[in-house]
Amino acid sequence: MGRISGVYGVKGWVRVYSWTSPRENIVGYQPWYLRRDGQWQAQAVAAGRRHGKGVIARLCGCEDRDQALALIDSEIGISREQLPPTAPGEYYWHQLIGLRVVNLRGEALGRVDSLLETGANDVLVVRGEDERLIPFAQPQIVRQVDLQAGVIQVDWEKDY
Repeated sequence: MGRISGVYGVKGWVRVYSWTSPRENIVGYQPWYLRRDGQWQAQAVAAGRRHGKGVIARLCGCEDRDQALALIDSEIGISREQLPPTAPGEYYWHQLIGLRVVNLRGEALGRVDSLLETGANDVLVVRGEDERLIPFAQPQIVRQVDLQAGVIQVDWEKDY
C-alpha cells in the first residue's frame, strides 16, 4: 500500500509514500502491517492526513523523532480483508498476478507476472516463452477474466 519515506517534525510523525488513490486513503486502513527486517508487524495508526502532495501519519507508540527514524523504509501493507469489494469487471492487481493468459485461439501466452501503471490503462506483464506487455483494456483486448478458473482470455496473437 506504501512505505514510510521520512520523518515529519519531532513528535513521531512520519512521511508516507502511498500507492492508494487518493493518496490519503491509506490512513483509513487499520491496522497497518509494517515490514521491517523481513518481518510484518501490526501497527495502529493514531492520526494521519494529506500534507501538500504527500501524506503524514503518526503511529501508536511512536512518540518522538528517533522512534520515527527507525521506521524509515518500512513497507506498509494491509490484510486483504480490509480492501473494499470491487465492482463487476474491476480487479485488484493481486487477483490477476499468477493467472494464465490465453488468446482467442486458446494458445497459451504465459502467466501474469506483474502489472504496470501507465496512466492510460494498466499493462499486464506476461511471462511465458517470451515476455509480453499486454494492455489491460476491457473489452477491446482483455475479453474475459475468470478468477475461479485462473485464466485471462485476450485478443492478442503470439507473434505481437
